[in-house]
Amino acid sequence: MVGAGAVVAGCASEPAGGKGWMPNQYNVAANWPVQVKGRVPIDSSNPAIDRDDTKCILCGQCLEVCKNVVSVYGYYELPIQNDITCIHCGQCTMWCPTGAITERNEIKKVQAALASADQHVIVQTAPAIRVALGEEFNLPPGSLVQGQQVTALKKAGFDAVFDTSWSADLTIMEEASELIKRLTTGKALPHFTSCCPGWVKFAEYFYADLQPHLSSCKSPQQMLGAVAKSYYAKEKGIAPEQIFSVAVMPCTAKKFECQRPEMNAAGILRGNPAIRDVDVVLTTRELANLLKSNGIDLSRLVDTPYDSVLGESTGAGVIFGATGGVTEAAVRTAYYLVTRQDPPAALLQWENVRGLKGVKEASVELPGVGTVKVAVCHGLRDARVVLEKVRKQQSDWHFIEFMACPGGCIGGGGQPRTSLPPSDEVRKARMANLYKLDGTAVKRASYQNKEVMDLYQKFLHAPLSEESESLLHTHYVDRSHQLKPKEKV
Repeated sequence: MVGAGAVVAGCASEPAGGKGWMPNQYNVAANWPVQVKGRVPIDSSNPAIDRDDTKCILCGQCLEVCKNVVSVYGYYELPIQNDITCIHCGQCTMWCPTGAITERNEIKKVQAALASADQHVIVQTAPAIRVALGEEFNLPPGSLVQGQQVTALKKAGFDAVFDTSWSADLTIMEEASELIKRLTTGKALPHFTSCCPGWVKFAEYFYADLQPHLSSCKSPQQMLGAVAKSYYAKEKGIAPEQIFSVAVMPCTAKKFECQRPEMNAAGILRGNPAIRDVDVVLTTRELANLLKSNGIDLSRLVDTPYDSVLGESTGAGVIFGATGGVTEAAVRTAYYLVTRQDPPAALLQWENVRGLKGVKEASVELPGVGTVKVAVCHGLRDARVVLEKVRKQQSDWHFIEFMACPGGCIGGGGQPRTSLPPSDEVRKARMANLYKLDGTAVKRASYQNKEVMDLYQKFLHAPLSEESESLLHTHYVDRSHQLKPKEKV
């Protein structure tokens, strides 16, 4: 059944440069049609985004971004049945001029957990949060607030504060190992990244035939969730049932991801499948509101380090927050895994995969393996170009990184609405400080993360081990039957 807000009006006569239109790299194209008036369909049960119909002015901005940046709306035939097609990326929340479309607010769930004496409440913060949260407290775009946000979360009552950059390093250990396995066997190439849940659902809808190319690695969010309710619980002597796991993400699609039925690996290991690896996801904006409701002013706080066991990170884990960062991090570790030598300086500042170009390409020589060609996409309109080449066997890439949102996670649908619509200037400011953190880090490759190596020594044994596969890897769903793609758009 179509939920509230499923009304879509016809095309308006006003051109794409008309009133209220703010052009940037992601909303200008010579061959785009006239601006559309109306709104994207949003199911009332959508786990990630919500709309207040009283605020909607049918301006069409949500349609524009969904069609021309994310390439979902308008790419399937109408009517649709039994599903309101959405990848939950939340870019519509970033473009809505009235704030009618927002993330689905789950602050009350977290407040209830924090108020409970029976629950051990942990929280993880994604790499992109540390360069965006400050904007909600009137700091300049890109301000680095890593230590202050840890202090703020402690003040808010969380029992342990972990860094999702830690599990980004863990993801790289698994994914780089998986890449090398594919390179040496020649199977399922090119290798597609899988840490962006918006991209994953997009692939399940429109490119289900290419699912064998998707990495089986869970995202860093879900890896940390699974490890927290298994390894961390064991280390601390806490029953997994007592752990309430919160993730603070720049992404609304993460709310959908944590609710996927298969994201209960720690529960299965415990013998209680009802246990979710991650219980609640808050966006950057929700975290700011939670802190403000507690009278916490982030800008006035001193720094506190992340908690141990799941808190150490390397520069490689931090740059996950920017488009190209996953590729750069993966290649650093892949180089080490095949040579047992640290990567050369050029791979510690791989300019060819950095920046905001829609599709970036590069190659690297891996001794004993040969030339590895990579591609990096952000914004799924550009991803379609790459995917069609793969589908038609017209590419020679070995590794392709996909991110649903422009700029990667730093431009996620849960980030502060610092400019409307989101601007490249803000994206660049956030990216710059992530790369600054990487450049000044003592450890810049994932295999150097001692806490990750401790996890393998004590619990998982090795990347791609049976234990790793059961806890850190997943499978995907064919959703192609839920829509009929348009042959031409």
